[in-house]
Amino acid sequence: MLDGYIRCAAAVPDVRVADCAYNASDIISMIDAAERENVRVLVFPELCVTSASCGDLYLRDTLLDGALNALSDIAKATAGKQMIAVVGCPMFVDGRLYNCAVWLGNGSVLAAVPKKCLTDAQKRWFAAAPDELEEIELLGDIVPFGTDVLLRCEQLPELCIGTEIGEDVCAVIPPSSRHALAGATVIANLSASAELVGREDARRTLISAHSAKLKCGYILASAGEGESTQDNVCGGHCVIAEDGDILAESPLFSAGLTVMELDAKSLMFARRRDSGFAAASDHCEVYFSLEMAVTELLREVAENPFLPDEDNSARCRDILMIQAHGLARRFSHVHAEKLVLGISGGLDSTLALLVCSETMKLLGRPMSDIVTITMPCFGTTERTRSNAEQLCILLGTDFRVIDIMASVKQHFADIGHDEADRSVVYENAQARERTQILMDVANAVNGMVVGTGDLSELALGWATYNGDHMSMYGVNGGVPKTVVRAVVRYYAEQIDRSLYDTLISVVETPVSPELLPADDNGDIAQKTEDLVGPYELHDFFIYYFVRCGFGPKKIYRLAKHALGDRFDDETILKWLRTFFRRFFNQQFKRSCLPDGVAVGSVGLSPRGGWAMPSDGSSALWMKELDDIK
Repeated sequence: MLDGYIRCAAAVPDVRVADCAYNASDIISMIDAAERENVRVLVFPELCVTSASCGDLYLRDTLLDGALNALSDIAKATAGKQMIAVVGCPMFVDGRLYNCAVWLGNGSVLAAVPKKCLTDAQKRWFAAAPDELEEIELLGDIVPFGTDVLLRCEQLPELCIGTEIGEDVCAVIPPSSRHALAGATVIANLSASAELVGREDARRTLISAHSAKLKCGYILASAGEGESTQDNVCGGHCVIAEDGDILAESPLFSAGLTVMELDAKSLMFARRRDSGFAAASDHCEVYFSLEMAVTELLREVAENPFLPDEDNSARCRDILMIQAHGLARRFSHVHAEKLVLGISGGLDSTLALLVCSETMKLLGRPMSDIVTITMPCFGTTERTRSNAEQLCILLGTDFRVIDIMASVKQHFADIGHDEADRSVVYENAQARERTQILMDVANAVNGMVVGTGDLSELALGWATYNGDHMSMYGVNGGVPKTVVRAVVRYYAEQIDRSLYDTLISVVETPVSPELLPADDNGDIAQKTEDLVGPYELHDFFIYYFVRCGFGPKKIYRLAKHALGDRFDDETILKWLRTFFRRFFNQQFKRSCLPDGVAVGSVGLSPRGGWAMPSDGSSALWMKELDDIK
């Protein structure tokens, strides 16, 4: 439960129609099995105590008495366990029979929630849930009875559970919508829907979409083994979803537990970002207690959350098209005649050039309307210069070479800087000279300067203020470095094979600003990832800090889980510390960024992607890092 993770499970017991004692025995066995797997929230199917296919037997005292006796045995089985469980059971209340979800914990009944949206068949036996909430006596406990009941964990208040039953989720305004507005972060659905061809996919889509809409965790337990097959078959399909993602599901026609943890704190963060979630006042809250403990993670955590799939071709294509369409609109709006960009032979300027190329295709303009300028200086290597030149020639751009060494040396003389002093002045003077040239050339040709800096560099502040930090439109500002590399490779492999050798050479070149002289072999001496850390780690940190709102300890834990086979704990912690220090200290550069197109859910634009004062303190985050053992 630490960090907000709560182990949950959907259970499909082996039932017999109307054999309550047998059903209770199997349910209890599954409760014991769930305890061994450290499950804290356990959801059983609709009417599992009796089975969901008893027909007119539901109206008989013998079955209803048997169900209550079985429910009593199941409640006792929860005594002493760090778990709450919900089972489906028919209940006769105030002269009416209801299809109920009964919550149990530590040997007691916590609440009873009747079904609201009955099927036509169920209306033969059951009444729909009453509109008003009331209290009833059940197995010696006075508990709330009604749909508007939430169960909240005392130790983890972000864990707040609402309940719906089967077809409730299909209502125009399902109970879960009201529950979410009232604060529920997890919805438990006890279901007994018949299995039909295509329903598995439809169910999966429904639960995924519903959990995304409500920004909740969703646990669906469906009836399966042992239900009557007189007219239908129940498939036992269980699904656990979180904010649109299916985290776990069971195969059809299987029994047992489907186990996965849900992240209650992450869901609450998503709610905080959405002003549409306003607290309702008409729900009853029942508190339960669970011991705080570390939940071992079962979920798969992608090494690169920006590229979570094995085949990211569609994602790369979409990113490229979003960039190109954004640039095309801006180019047309300002009535520019040329696109101007500096081309270094590195990853970022290469992607920016490819975006410019796709933009010209969209506008039906010649590639010669792209003015590409390479500006060699002290640190330029033969490899990057050759790649830049070859790429521009192959694309047919208006390619220019402007050596800036003499002008930079003159600038050093003007400001009294010793050329042997290779401090930040030595480096930044080159970056600012390049930006000045690009801006002036753009003025000369009625062009607009296309920025090349990527999301990762913006997060770390790895850009020269008023140098490569500045442009007239930044096409890469929403693309993290690891994704830049993926899109360039995708372009080489699937869009233009004539560029393949050059683009792959760019992809395989170490990332560098090339502001310091090459080594004795003429190779890159200044490697960015040696200075600020691996971009695989930083992109991971960016996603979980900006997109998910996680703190340092939780990010560190997830990084070890996802990347621990590639980076040791000390390395992860070292670069996480660097990330937070630079992220806060370098906000002033992001506060005055030029316009640029967003491509995903993580953005750092001061106009909507990320709003933070330039003098915000990192003290709380750094202290949390200091507390990591």
